[in-house]
Amino acid sequence: MNRGKAVKPLKELNLTNRFLFDEVMEDAETHRTVLSIIFGRDIPPLIHNETEKESRISPTVRSIRMDVFSMDENEVVYNTEMQTKKKMDLAKRSRYYQALVDTSLLEPGIPDYRELKDSYIIMIMTFDFFGWGKYQYTFTPDCREVSGCSLEDGATRIFLNTEGQNPEEVSDELVAFLKYIKESTDDVALASDSKKVQQIHRRVCKVRASEEVGVRYMQAWEEKYFDRQEGREEGVMETKQKVIQRMLQEGFSEDVIMRITEITKEELERICSFGDK
Repeated sequence: MNRGKAVKPLKELNLTNRFLFDEVMEDAETHRTVLSIIFGRDIPPLIHNETEKESRISPTVRSIRMDVFSMDENEVVYNTEMQTKKKMDLAKRSRYYQALVDTSLLEPGIPDYRELKDSYIIMIMTFDFFGWGKYQYTFTPDCREVSGCSLEDGATRIFLNTEGQNPEEVSDELVAFLKYIKESTDDVALASDSKKVQQIHRRVCKVRASEEVGVRYMQAWEEKYFDRQEGREEGVMETKQKVIQRMLQEGFSEDVIMRITEITKEELERICSFGDK
């Protein structure tokens, strides 16, 4: 079967890739380090940190899948998203994300809305959505009629732009981080004086070198390919076989393959024999 464009090796991915971004940010300390760069201050330890979190308030309401959802020990909530495609609905998408996050934070029966936790929706973009050349755009609800009067409802939306042109208005560390997002290499990491950027790079290198992450990456790519090409249940089964055959060709051990793909020894032997025909 002609697969068109070949899959890019895991070791060559940048943090703009959603798979690598989620794998790296799955580590709570790494996500905390990223947040500390964005906010320019220490962030309390994260007591909850989850990637690929699905949020749905009702079967009839559109769900969302958050890249990284976390809460610190002060119960401040952060939703960090990677955006590489410039879609014109991004502003309203962030509004919808904010609404679903808020809905999930207030338990039924609580009468006081002051119990609603402070929350931040953070969009890391590889383009300048607003066109003002800023590395960072921060939105909080302010009063048009009274200067300095803010609603102070605890909701903040932050849009980060890797293509910013105003380094004098933000920290050197934020600029270095946004450059590293686009080009997650040894050279870019070492060119920065930021220990936090270098800490993030060490996590990236660890993820890239992980055999199990490599298996998940290949599996995710194959499933996405067959979902797109086939869209049928038999395509999913063929995906699994193709993934396992590719893993065998790449030298992954049988124990790792069986653990990650959740197949038995007999199923693996059957797939191996099928591949030899």
